[in-house]
Amino acid sequence: MEESEIRSKEVRCDNMVLYHKPVKRKPTGGRKKPFSQKKKRHMGRFPADTKVATEATEEVRKKIRVKGGGIKIKLHYAKYANVYLPETGEFKKTKILSVVENKANREFKRKQIITRGAIILTELGEARVTSRPGQDGVINAILVKETKTG
Repeated sequence: MEESEIRSKEVRCDNMVLYHKPVKRKPTGGRKKPFSQKKKRHMGRFPADTKVATEATEEVRKKIRVKGGGIKIKLHYAKYANVYLPETGEFKKTKILSVVENKANREFKRKQIITRGAIILTELGEARVTSRPGQDGVINAILVKETKTG
């Protein structure tokens, strides 16, 4: 990824918002009357779409202040994951190679986007992501299938 692509993605997240409000149609297809105006509390942001970092790119994190004064850390590009080994009960920091499967959206596998529940290929083997990288700023995973090194 080039630096200009990373910057354009960051600008997109800063200047635009998503509007999360109930739909204006009933389950039967009829229209609902609007009961209120648009409110600030209905604002949202675009998802982080955490991607696997290539050899040339570094990990990109961004802090965001949310309503109530809390902080979310968006992880835009990830190189490493903290993988839990069930046999030994310990964590190891390993390099992420690719996304094997993502049940959130079938396009995410092709685009190499990591979300919670995605199966990633690491140096230790396949692991299932248990954290939310777009909100936590880190990737935690549990080893599912170990690769045999020979």
